[in-house]
Amino acid sequence: MEMSKSVSGNCNLLEKTKKCIEELGYWTWPDLLVALKHCQEMQQVATSSGILEKCLDSIVGRLAITGEASPCASTSSPDSSGLRLSCDTRSTESLKNSFSRANWWFEDLSVLSPNLVEMLVKSMVSRKYNQVIISRFLLYYQKSKFFTASSDEKRQVLEIVIDGLYTLDPSCISCKSLFGVLRVVLNLNISKSSRNKLECMIGSQMDQATLDNLLIPSPYGTSCLYDVNLVLRFLKAFLREGGWRLSPTRMKKVASLMDLYIAEVAPDPFLRFSKFLALVVALPDSARDCWDELYHAIDVYLEVHAGLSEEEKLKICCALN
Repeated sequence: MEMSKSVSGNCNLLEKTKKCIEELGYWTWPDLLVALKHCQEMQQVATSSGILEKCLDSIVGRLAITGEASPCASTSSPDSSGLRLSCDTRSTESLKNSFSRANWWFEDLSVLSPNLVEMLVKSMVSRKYNQVIISRFLLYYQKSKFFTASSDEKRQVLEIVIDGLYTLDPSCISCKSLFGVLRVVLNLNISKSSRNKLECMIGSQMDQATLDNLLIPSPYGTSCLYDVNLVLRFLKAFLREGGWRLSPTRMKKVASLMDLYIAEVAPDPFLRFSKFLALVVALPDSARDCWDELYHAIDVYLEVHAGLSEEEKLKICCALN
């Protein structure tokens, strides 16, 4: 029996499904969540049929209007004719207060799989949803998933979160939050691509970092106290990603921060000459108004590393000229 034909005067399954999809915009929020859960359980079918995409679009559309209209807009109001949200009394009461908060939906959607969250974020960005709220949701999602996740699941969640944050405007994510993600990343073997994206995001906000942020222990198996290579990559990203936004003020803030960092790592007896020199010359001369802190750090380094050759000592001293 072909599904394209009617049976006993009733619409066939295909027609019912199409009609159901067309009416997604009128579903209650709880109904949309149930539908999304079913899509997640049968993602391949839901994706190929287009149901998943339409369901996500309805979710994002609902989120986009909740700040401007009540969850159950009156159909008699001329301003709400296009927002005919069908809600039962119970769902209206339960969401009445929640809709006034920008993050009321975080917990509801934190049950989604990483793949669906990736699709959700892409849909939000394409519809110009508030990117500050998107970033907060991604950070909330990461924390909520980590309570019961395995190492592999944590890695997958982190990669989706980092990739999602990377698509947002840098001003929507605080430097403090990015370092919070980094602390988690250090204990997990995430993909090189995601790690590079995180380092680029942090580097682009280097002028917002603190000394404590940069004092990251070296990876297991290395002798240095702190991960100098990581900080050098941050600096490289700052100079590269900043571009025209690298005002003298931002450069000087980073230079002051680096002087503090260099002074902190200089006494490390295991810090190699090449790494110390790389820190000293990482920023252009114009970034500093005063060189006193750097002079002092170099004195400390030379005192601790008395075994350096004359050529190495000369290279460090020449870096200040």
